[in-house]
Amino acid sequence: MSKNILILQHIPIETPGYLLDLMKLDKFNLTVVELDQGEKIPNNLSSFDAMLCMGGPMDTWMEKEFPWLIEEKNKIKEYVINLKKPYLGFCLGCQLLGEVLGGKVIKSNPPEIGILDINMSKERVLDNLFYEYPEKIKALQWHSYEVVDLEKNKDITVLASSYSTKYQIFKYMDHAYGIQFHIEIKNDTVNQWSCVPEYEKALEESLGKGALNKFDQNAKKYMKSMNASAEILYKNFKKIL
Repeated sequence: MSKNILILQHIPIETPGYLLDLMKLDKFNLTVVELDQGEKIPNNLSSFDAMLCMGGPMDTWMEKEFPWLIEEKNKIKEYVINLKKPYLGFCLGCQLLGEVLGGKVIKSNPPEIGILDINMSKERVLDNLFYEYPEKIKALQWHSYEVVDLEKNKDITVLASSYSTKYQIFKYMDHAYGIQFHIEIKNDTVNQWSCVPEYEKALEESLGKGALNKFDQNAKKYMKSMNASAEILYKNFKKIL
């Protein structure tokens, strides 16, 4: 039976990417809400089998500039905490989940931009989504903020960290996951995202002028293994829908 998937987007070019291709192959019913363009999240959240919340150039605390963030947080809270339904949040979507669950979002020191190592925790072997992951994977990072202070929520498990970010992957109970990096990327992702002024600025501040070409080449070099990681995640996520 086809699944109903709700996709929350904050900028048109940040789609579920490679995961979107896989969902289309499975002929899932996809409802895309482009929040930055004034589209509203449906009220009948219980009719959806999963919620995917993507990245974006804004930050979780920018509620004055982007008032729709308030409603989005409320809907995530309803879906994840009240309805206890499957959720995947990427980058901004990860931070929104973290905030809803009682964490704080702070500036990363330093920002993480590039193809970097993610260290999977021992807890992953007991997890429904990530049990097949090796101890270390490569991932595309492009964030200047991160979620912290989730320790007080006893229903949260850390599944992966990087050198400077504790919550690279975390889960709430066994149905909601925050993924700080970009597992959904495709060959054209880096070039597309570099056109977003906020991303371009962060890239140049972090890696220097002219870094885009090297970043893009590095992404393509590891694309096969990053897509393989996405395939494992997707295959196992379908099982919990």
